[in-house]
Amino acid sequence: MTTRLIIARHGNTFEKGQTPTRVGARTDLALVETERGTNVGLYLKKAGLLPEAVFAAPLKRTTQTAELAVKAMEIDMSVIPEHSFTEIDYGPDENKTEDEVIARIGQEAIDLWNKEAIVPNGWIVNPKGIINDWQKFADKVENDYHGKNVLVVSSNGIIRFAPYLTGDFDGFCR
Repeated sequence: MTTRLIIARHGNTFEKGQTPTRVGARTDLALVETERGTNVGLYLKKAGLLPEAVFAAPLKRTTQTAELAVKAMEIDMSVIPEHSFTEIDYGPDENKTEDEVIARIGQEAIDLWNKEAIVPNGWIVNPKGIINDWQKFADKVENDYHGKNVLVVSSNGIIRFAPYLTGDFDGFCR
């Protein structure tokens, strides 16, 4: 039986028409919509992938998304906080618009972050530490939930390092 780690990003934290900004670990925004969390739960229920456990970073946006998924799956389960998956710190770019971030670090730095998880100058990120946290979490899931499904909800900055679990970053991303 396969142990399955299901990874989901939190829902939206900006209203339509609002200009989004880089929101990291220092900014704890609530969700402004319920669709993503509800849809994750409905999908998992329909696909027969109900989790044995649900973990979420301890930020409002991640916890609320996980709670909405649990509610949509109609399972009696509490979301377990996973502090190692709290979002990264965008340093001087925290709460800045994408245009402001690009003006400071350049488009090439954004492209490298988006495609290869190469951390732009000034961001407070420990890639090896995050990758290690993913590996420790995967080991915990395999030991504690062998042959089961486990859902984890986090943010883009942390999730982008999950592909290192497989040793095939590009294949995982596809």
